[in-house]
Amino acid sequence: MVRPGWYAPLTALLAGLACALAHPPFGLLPGLLGYSLILLRLETVQGPRPLRSAFVMAWLAGLGYFAVSTWWIAEPFLVDVRTYGWMAPFAVVLMGGGLALFWGAAGAAYRALRPRSAWKVLVFAGVFSAAEWLRGHVLTGFPWDLPGESWAAGSAPSQAAALVGSYGLTWITLALAAAPAILMLPVRRLAQAGMLVAAGVGLTILYAGGAGRLAASARPLYAKDAPVIRIVQANIDQKNKWKPENLGLVFDAYAGLTQQPVAKQPVAQQAGAKQPGAQQAGAQRPDIVIWPEGALPAVIDDLIAPGSPFAPRLRDVIQPGQTLLMGANRAEPAGSGDYRYFNTLVAFRRDAQALRVTGYYDKYRLVPFGEFMPLGKLAGRVGFRSLVHMPDDFTAGPPPRPLVVEGVPPVQPLICYEALFPRLAQGPRPKWILNISNDAWFGQGSGPLQHLNIASYRAIESGLPIVRATPTGVSAVIDAEGRILPGKQLGLGAFGVIDARLPDAVAPTPYSRLGDSLFAGLLGLSALAWLAGRRRRPRPEVA
Repeated sequence: MVRPGWYAPLTALLAGLACALAHPPFGLLPGLLGYSLILLRLETVQGPRPLRSAFVMAWLAGLGYFAVSTWWIAEPFLVDVRTYGWMAPFAVVLMGGGLALFWGAAGAAYRALRPRSAWKVLVFAGVFSAAEWLRGHVLTGFPWDLPGESWAAGSAPSQAAALVGSYGLTWITLALAAAPAILMLPVRRLAQAGMLVAAGVGLTILYAGGAGRLAASARPLYAKDAPVIRIVQANIDQKNKWKPENLGLVFDAYAGLTQQPVAKQPVAQQAGAKQPGAQQAGAQRPDIVIWPEGALPAVIDDLIAPGSPFAPRLRDVIQPGQTLLMGANRAEPAGSGDYRYFNTLVAFRRDAQALRVTGYYDKYRLVPFGEFMPLGKLAGRVGFRSLVHMPDDFTAGPPPRPLVVEGVPPVQPLICYEALFPRLAQGPRPKWILNISNDAWFGQGSGPLQHLNIASYRAIESGLPIVRATPTGVSAVIDAEGRILPGKQLGLGAFGVIDARLPDAVAPTPYSRLGDSLFAGLLGLSALAWLAGRRRRPRPEVA
């Protein structure tokens, strides 16, 4: 059957779209079969330059995938739509098309390696998962929506990340999802049946093994002496936050929520609520209060400087014995009248009379074009500099290590998109992970929900609970298996607080000890599959 020339490119693009729709919040898992269609497109490319054609097919699939996954990149340009709105379409195209280059390279590599027999599936999984690993590491890396994170965090399949990590789960997901393509390829029937049986067994193990891990996790959720944590979500719109005249209003919103009585059964406010609802007082007051990334639109050094009108107000926000963990912009003298700026988590401790800074964590992995400008002075000339809301680039802090301060169990802070990176933090094992983020940049679409799902995978991989604080949603308390605790979530546009005891960690996971070693083993399995496939004679093509 002769098909029109546009048929193959269109189906490749649609295959990528389908794969992206498998991710939360869509959750259309049949979309994973799009990987089978991508494999078919790579196998059936024709023409005098098959490698170039394979690159184009895989790039188109990647374009569809990343167009759905990262369309929220336009949101920061719409905060001041009159000034920056014209840049939004270019940002979406450049982001999606740029990330799709990794898929294009993987497609060309697969076509060059193209083995025989049913081993094609494992080689496909190896080549594309290796490309995803590179996407997470090249330059600063951007591992947003890895194929292995298609499964909702906390579900049975997601638990495999505790063993092989998100990159290993990407290999497994690609192998399982691409296996049905073998029915449409010129492969011996016995090999077809063997690969499909292996895929069925693998899928069963993925679900049954994860369900077993979740069932075995039944335990007291937290120790009796676990600290009480309050997450504050003030629902401050990004468009109004950075207006200088609104600093007092923003501060008052956070202060009011911080000081409201603790409810015995805290209830998250619904989207659109302007004031916190009535709560039943009488429960223990919070030990730790958490404000999200960049909570206040000012440099924290100015706010707490002697003579600042906000210094006494910030002191009175919390009571003696309480700790405030607050996302803030911090400045540090760099000599010659210059300053270095940091995106920071600051720990404040209230004594009887004073508020002390007991420690801080400076963000290590900075966002290109968001926190630093790779184009330097040119970025300032075209107007990008204003998107940072700072007079200069942020400076990266040292590699992440747990923060140990008075009144807080050892915690590993991860600021904003640092939570995308598996095993970013090294060193002594903390008791929990704190992910503060300014997801207001992502708007009210799928971006914040995807960010929540991705961050939750860090809990599964490490066996540590995660506390997540954002200004507009989604804030949540997540257990060590990646599940959001019932009633401990504030969704998009919600105004309120979450009060909860800090969940316990579980024993260190295999992934937390071995890292990507098992993923490397899966890549080795793909290499063996390629060698095995090279030794087999091809099945005669059917006319």
